[in-house]
Amino acid sequence: MNQDFVASREPAGPEEEKRHGWLYILADGAGGMDAGEVASQFATERALHHYFESTEEEYPKRLVAALQAANNDLRALGARRNGGSRMATTMVAVVIHDGIADIANVGDSRAYHWRAGKLQQITRDQSLVAQLLSEGAITEEEAAVHPHRHVVLYSIGSDRSPRIDLYQIPLEKDDVLLLCSDGLTRHVEDAEIEALLAKRPDTGEAAETLIDLANERGGQDNISVTLLRYTPGTVSKGGAVTRPAVETKTGRRERAARGALWFYTGFLALVQTLLIFLVWLFLRV
Repeated sequence: MNQDFVASREPAGPEEEKRHGWLYILADGAGGMDAGEVASQFATERALHHYFESTEEEYPKRLVAALQAANNDLRALGARRNGGSRMATTMVAVVIHDGIADIANVGDSRAYHWRAGKLQQITRDQSLVAQLLSEGAITEEEAAVHPHRHVVLYSIGSDRSPRIDLYQIPLEKDDVLLLCSDGLTRHVEDAEIEALLAKRPDTGEAAETLIDLANERGGQDNISVTLLRYTPGTVSKGGAVTRPAVETKTGRRERAARGALWFYTGFLALVQTLLIFLVWLFLRV
């Protein structure tokens, strides 16, 4: 079961671009709670809804408000579902506009910025291990094998007001933004991602290669990767503006899971048909 969910909304023209920018979201449902796959998809769709319904003109404020509103919606869904069981998901979102990337983050899914061969992690993990590391309580080596390294301190759905970290970075031609779930970063080091992006300028191919590499090393969790390459351009009205050329790829484990589900569904249907036939034959005798 894939508890990750990715979505994007790209403008149809210059007016939509000016109003909304280019929006991309990646979420990783909390497996230890109820229906992580429902939480990630529901929260992402609600964040998209609130973002595009908002009248707030400042992109960062609108993005943070959309995530907070999605948090409220997910908590309400959990209260109505299965006797009020909690539902939660990480979420990292970026809106690209006017040569700027505004990034909002809750949890331990990550956003990276790659420029001219150098990779930088933009978001800070909201996890127990990250906090212990920042306080100097543990070393990098201890963090890598810590028994609670996957404990997340904040998430969409788990708190009334989760901590929503906001980052802003200026973009230049051929910059790459990477959004990913921790299924990638638990198996692939930052230095490896940096080197691979330098070798493979095609973002679609690079995303697939990263996913394959994580799977080869165990693939212990769902793996989602969104790669965005920024290219300045022009539109017909309003003068020169910036437009991102984007390619997005998500982990292929979901497709494999769906294939297995169809196989087992067909097998069970065949068994059921055979049992019905045998009962009918027995009754006739």
